[in-house]
Amino acid sequence: MKMQRNAPRIASTLLVAAFTLVQAGVAVAQTATPQAASEIHSTGMPATQQQGGISFVSGGVGRDESTALRQARRQWPLSLQFTGPGASYVADVQVRIAKAGGATVLDTTSKGPYMLVRLPQGRYTVSATYSGVTRSESVNVHGNGSARATFAFPSTHN
Repeated sequence: MKMQRNAPRIASTLLVAAFTLVQAGVAVAQTATPQAASEIHSTGMPATQQQGGISFVSGGVGRDESTALRQARRQWPLSLQFTGPGASYVADVQVRIAKAGGATVLDTTSKGPYMLVRLPQGRYTVSATYSGVTRSESVNVHGNGSARATFAFPSTHN
């Protein structure tokens, strides 16, 4: 009998506990979202990063992101593309850009097969390293969309 009298109280306690758990789940989900709305662009572009005075963006692993990066090339002074065997795209390429005098202006790792870099006009040497293989290319940056370089890497299997 005591159990029947306590049933409504137990049910309401369980209901409150369930509601509290749902609210906690919503709070956790909200804190797991990106910190700034600028990190998600309606255009599909990844977030722009900064190193010293140089802005850059890299990625292109998904279709939306790769399309957005290819379309944005004209607005960036330097566009880089990284491919592997059979023209497959590669990521995690170590990229080093140096001024004509040798001073490094950017040293980072590409998050995907495309990297766009905002550089002042001038001559630069771009070195890209993937799976222990380094390729270098000289580029002449004149303005937006003026310089492009593609780095093709061989198979790591002999």
